[in-house]
This record gives sequence, structure tokens and C-alpha cells, in this order.
Amino acid sequence: MTDDVLTEPASAEEGLFSKGYAAATVSFAAVNVLTGLAALAVVPTLPIAVRGLHGLWLYPLVASAFVAASLLGGVIGGNWADRSGAGRPLATGLVLAVVTLLVSATSVSIWQLAAGRFLDGVSAGMITVCINTAIGQTYPDRMRPRVLALMSASWIGPSLIGPPVAGLVADWWSWRGVFFGLAALTLPPAVAVVVLLRRLSRHAGTVAPEADDTARPGLVVAAAVSLGTALGQYAVTGGGAAHVVCGVVAVALLAGFIRRILPPGTWRAARGLPATVLGICLASGTFFTLEAFVPLLLDTDRRVSPAVTGLVFTGAAIAWAASSWVQSHLLADRPRHQLVAIGAALVAVAAMVAVAGTLPALPPYLSGAALLVAAVGMGMAAPTLTVLSLAHTPPGRQGYASSAMQTSRNLGQITIMAICSALFTAFHQSAHAVPGFTIAFATLAVPSTVLALLAVRTREA
Repeated sequence: MTDDVLTEPASAEEGLFSKGYAAATVSFAAVNVLTGLAALAVVPTLPIAVRGLHGLWLYPLVASAFVAASLLGGVIGGNWADRSGAGRPLATGLVLAVVTLLVSATSVSIWQLAAGRFLDGVSAGMITVCINTAIGQTYPDRMRPRVLALMSASWIGPSLIGPPVAGLVADWWSWRGVFFGLAALTLPPAVAVVVLLRRLSRHAGTVAPEADDTARPGLVVAAAVSLGTALGQYAVTGGGAAHVVCGVVAVALLAGFIRRILPPGTWRAARGLPATVLGICLASGTFFTLEAFVPLLLDTDRRVSPAVTGLVFTGAAIAWAASSWVQSHLLADRPRHQLVAIGAALVAVAAMVAVAGTLPALPPYLSGAALLVAAVGMGMAAPTLTVLSLAHTPPGRQGYASSAMQTSRNLGQITIMAICSALFTAFHQSAHAVPGFTIAFATLAVPSTVLALLAVRTREA
């Protein structure tokens, strides 16, 4: 990359792997592959590690530490990227990712593992936000849908090999081997990516005076939101007094600080960036809650083979990537807010298909098909919302916008999951669990339908 690449429009013939953009494209794709491999391999290994450290009682905290810390990492990375460009914070996030894998691998107590997962969340938040910021700083608007489609496709490989290989390593050797192996695999490519990204640090983001009317969230605000998120996740895992207290504190923290970390007007879907940030909240919360409940239904009520359930998840990853490619190539000329509406409508349809899959008279595989349909909708809506967030953001503010999108994404997952979990528990009957699943899936049709109706408010001027 050169200064000219970042300041002059690309010619119509230039592509993602043309001379001016090849290094950046390869770097970003490599980072996504590494991030996806680590994320997908660690998740099935974590329960084994917690049990090995005799810390099952602290599993909710260990599991929630990653998501909560990613909010903090997103704010750190976003602020840093706006001040000095995305290269340095992205490189720092990659180095921190290797360190955190080693911290987790050498854990001698459950608290060290929790600390490792927290630091891993910080690095993941920095990497995710900085990748989106770097895309905004590097590529012209017309190329962003294609590079985001490539980012989605780069998760297919990790989704196919990460979980099964991690399971084999944990069975044949040790859960520590998974973390050590990921660190060894990540280190050489990370060093190469850091070298390639050094040139990004020369392109410091400068805040346009007329656009700097929204203060960037400080670390205290980000820490408060992260703590509230962690407590909220812990609260929904049980019903004891401690969970209730954590829930109350979480609501107080999020209510007091979340508005300072999201663009003004987010909750009333103000046109432009606020509506786009709200959109990713609704879309992500719906999809990832569906992703959590579908395997639970297939395993506990419909008695579907775990191998079949695994194939559903693999198919969903492929469907997401394929849909993302379609929106960036075949539908590139369609107004982007329309793609958001179509994607959200597909997710709403998927929720209703999942409802049908809970009925004993219908095949259980309908619920699996619902996840595939939802993945198609998300492949269309999620990258389009990211492109719109960058389009609504003035130069020098891409880090702030990417951080807001990351925060909203995580907040949506936590909130919608909590609502559906509460409804599921309330309607669940020990002898017949279908009503609980039916209510949960039907509820998921609401936020996705709302997004389909509000999509017009995300449109570019």
C-alpha cells in the first residue's frame, strides 16, 4: 500500500488483489482466519479446561469474561485507530492474542484461566474493530462490500477444522495442548501480518472538526459497560440471590453508561449511523440466540445426532459466506438499506421455521434448516450494516463507529439471549419442553421484523 492508494479513488479495473490492495487484503484475511481458528477451537475446549482446574463453579464468569472484555478492547482499539491509524492497535491486538493463549495454556488455577480469557477478549475486541476501521481507511466505498464478503468467507476453513481438531487434541493429549498449539500456529503469521501492517500506521486518522461533535467514550465508561455485561451474563445463568444482585447491578451500569458509548439517537433509530448501530444489535442478537437454542432443541427434545447438528453449523458458516458474496457481487447495485431489509426478513422467516421445527408432527430437521436460512439472512445484512456504518462516518471517525458497532453487537446478543432464556425457563415443563422452545423462537421473529421495518433509516444520503 502507498499513500496514493489511500487518498486517490481506485480505477474501475482495480480489485482486492490488485497491486495497490493485495497486501492489505491478504493481511486482513489472514488475521480473520487466525481469529476464527482461535475462537472456534477454544469454545469446545473451555469446559474441559474449567473441569480440569476444578473450577466448574466459576464457569459462567470464565465464559462471560471474553465477551465483556471485547467491549473494552473495542473501545481501546477504536480510539487508538482514530488517533494514529489502524496498523499499530491491530498489531498490538495480534501480539496480545498470542500472549493470552500462553497465559491460558499455563493456567494453574481457574482464576488464571479467567484472566487469560479476559485478556483474549480485549485482544479480540481490538482486532475486530481495527480490521473494520482499517477497511474503512484503506478501501474506497465501492470495494468495501467485497472485502467484507472475503472476511466472512475466511471463517469457513476455521469452522470446518477448528472444533474437531481441538476436540481430538483435548482427547488424545490435553486441553493445554489446544492453547499451546494455537499460540504456535498464530505466532509466525501474526509476525508477518504485523510487518505488512506497519505501513498502515503512517495513515493516521484525523478527526474532521465538523464531525467531532460526539465525544469518544473513555476507558472508564468502557470498563463500566464491560463490567455490566459480565455481570449480566452471569445473572442469566441462575436464579439465586447472587445472580439477582448481579442482574440489578448490571442493569444499573448498562443503563447509566451505555448511552455514552453508542451514538446519540441509537435507541430511537435516528437516521444514519444510530439506526445502523441499532440494526446490528437486533440482527446479531436474533441470530446468535437462534444459534444457541437450535442445537439445544435438536439434542434434548428431538434427539438428533450430534454429527447432524455439527453439519448444520458447518452449513450455516458456508451459507453465511455465500450470501455475503452474493450481496457484494450480484446485488452490488441494489440500495444497501434494501439488502438489510431482505436479510432481516429472512432471519424473521427462519425464526418461524424454527417454531415449526418444535412441533412433534413436523420433521426435527426444520430447526436445522432454520439456522441455514438465518445464516443466509445474516450474510446479507451483517456486512451491509458494516458498510453502511462506514459510509455514515466522516474521515477520522471509523474507529469510533466500528467500536459502537462491536458494542451494539455484543449488547444485542446478551439482551436478546436473556429475554429468550427467561421466556424459555418460564414456559419450560420438565415433561414436555416444546412450549418453551416455541415461545423462544417466536420471540426471535420480533427483533428481526423490527429491523426489516427500520432498515430504510439506515440508507445513505
